Amino acid sequence: MRPGMPEFIGERLREAREVRGHTQITLSEVLGVSNSAISQHEKGITFPSPETVERLLTALNFPAKFFFTSPRPAEKETTVFYRSRKSATVAARRRAEWKYTWLKEIVDYLGQFFEFPQANFPDCPFTEDPFQISMKHIEIAASSLRKFWGLEDKIISNTVYLLENNGAIVTKIPFDNEALDAFSNWRWVEERPYIILGSDKLSASRSRLDVCHELGHMILHRNIKKEDFKKKGVFDIVEEQAYAFAGAFLMPESSFSLEFIPNLISLQSLKMRWNVSMAAMIMRGKHLGLLSEDQEKNLWRNYARKGYRKHEPLDGQIEHESPAILRQSFETLVEYKIQTKEQILSSICLGRKDIEELAVLPEGFLIDKPKAKIIDFKKREFFSRP
Repeated sequence: MRPGMPEFIGERLREAREVRGHTQITLSEVLGVSNSAISQHEKGITFPSPETVERLLTALNFPAKFFFTSPRPAEKETTVFYRSRKSATVAARRRAEWKYTWLKEIVDYLGQFFEFPQANFPDCPFTEDPFQISMKHIEIAASSLRKFWGLEDKIISNTVYLLENNGAIVTKIPFDNEALDAFSNWRWVEERPYIILGSDKLSASRSRLDVCHELGHMILHRNIKKEDFKKKGVFDIVEEQAYAFAGAFLMPESSFSLEFIPNLISLQSLKMRWNVSMAAMIMRGKHLGLLSEDQEKNLWRNYARKGYRKHEPLDGQIEHESPAILRQSFETLVEYKIQTKEQILSSICLGRKDIEELAVLPEGFLIDKPKAKIIDFKKREFFSRP
């Protein structure tokens, strides 16, 4: 690089490439350079030419500032809990984790102007060993959290708002990968949970279960170390426990058991009342001992025969829950002229579309649209003079 010119950051190229789903080979083909050139640029051995940088900006849709700004300092690594982690590809998980890093950058930027709700979560009483957590522990944990938040046995109208009001950062992004539904992480720097949901999930009731599933990880598994999470059998038991917590939290025994009737017609009517899937109700009925073995088998058999594994009745009638805090923060910045859209884009060195996506903003929100011209219409005579 020429003296006085900012230095191209090779790590950023790898980050951008992985987020956009490129391998070094596919990106080299797009840019018209060799595979080894991409590798050397990423390692900081060589720098791309100005022409290659221009092609990079277009191909990967990033502002130039992104590639010339050092990445944020690494934070203490903690366990990231994935839904469907086993079947999700390494590339898909890597792409999701980069977006999580960007989400934290956006939150830190907004934190300069706003005070988000303080994290109102009870301390995690569980050890690092999930095998020590029983179903009874899970029921108690779900019931205790309801009391902690003043919910008692009421039906939760909006799970996303509930978590946001209690200090969680929640967003919805497209994963573009069927094997990845959601993931969560407890950010120790802030002492608050981050929950990232898939916006490509069609069923609102199942998305609510995802929210509470990730909440389960934050309540039950916050103390599990990253290296322990990779041990044999840990992932399976942790996922099973999070599912059980989600059911217990959404459908408290004291009220749900009084309404549960073990047939699909009844479960379909309960679905609109409780805003949970019929499948989740069957599982909850099993955990509460409300179903005999034969009843459970018959329910699942009829459920599959009717094609409900793909689409349940009323899926399109339950409204999707959308995170609001980040979107409202950006809207307030602009509406009250605290920051212009240009200043926002200048301060956060990410692509406009990436910021809008992570903050659940309408597409194009950060585009400065030219103001309409005010035309001074002169008074016109509508009657001819004699």
